[in-house]
Amino acid sequence: MLTPDDVQKYMDARAVQGEILVLDVPTPTVETAAQAVGALPQQIIKSILFLVSGQPVLAITCGTETVYRRAIAALYGVGRKKVKLASPQEVLESAGYPVGAMPPFAHLQPLPTLIDRRVLQQPFVFGGGGADNTLLRLAPADLLRLTAAQVLDLTSPAEISDSQIVEPHP
Repeated sequence: MLTPDDVQKYMDARAVQGEILVLDVPTPTVETAAQAVGALPQQIIKSILFLVSGQPVLAITCGTETVYRRAIAALYGVGRKKVKLASPQEVLESAGYPVGAMPPFAHLQPLPTLIDRRVLQQPFVFGGGGADNTLLRLAPADLLRLTAAQVLDLTSPAEISDSQIVEPHP
């Protein structure tokens, strides 16, 4: 299993100005994470692993938002039933971190990544730092650079029918 040290090494190797914050308390929810670092809940990001037709895809959104599977399904040109939330075991196997501590990068393998556009509107964000008592603080521009993510609206409940599915973007 990977640790906060792996996240730090990844950032150091890429000259990222972010920092890993070691906290006195675990941060299992958006609210507790925001309170622990004195941030707004929308500045806490969630890194959620989905399986799209069995392949891992990471979705990053502000912690107060819900990711709509239809947006991911439309992007990849599949029906929404082909987009499933990864199990804790699948997260550990694909990313190397447990659910609740997963950072948005520095995984066991490169993960195709999607970022909700609202994340980029924040001056800085806090995400999983690799352990349940750590958070990562960094600028959204660095997050975008490190993940090479595609930016889209993941959190609007747009009514996309399976007949309106578009081709995936490169």
